[in-house]
Amino acid sequence: MSFPRRLALFVVLLGLLGYQVWQNPPRPWTWMQTLGVCLFVPGILLWFTAHVQLGASFSISAQARALVTHGLYRRIRNPIYVFSLLVIAGVILFWRRPVFLFVLVLIIPIQLIRARKEARVLEEKFGEEYRAYRRQTWF
Repeated sequence: MSFPRRLALFVVLLGLLGYQVWQNPPRPWTWMQTLGVCLFVPGILLWFTAHVQLGASFSISAQARALVTHGLYRRIRNPIYVFSLLVIAGVILFWRRPVFLFVLVLIIPIQLIRARKEARVLEEKFGEEYRAYRRQTWF
């Protein structure tokens, strides 16, 4: 996905969320909504940053186009997964629906399976270079 398309998707997602908040503002604000915003805002910004830094290597299925080790990927192997969980948790808390946090319990194993599959594909292509990168990063 090209940068302009990613930017458009990002703007649309933020626009939809902003429209929902504008149409249904929380009254009064609670600690849960404040925590939700505190998770969502950095989460969505870091999620978008990870997408941009991944560049042409982004794909839905596991592919080894390039070993991206700069930016957020310097410390975290799968920042898109990590920050998407923050975004989802933030939205759930903002709308005061903590019962839906069980969705995260379902998503986490899926993300772990995807990360392992991607790791196998990257290790097959990049070998020791990927193993060294993996030792220096988290998740």
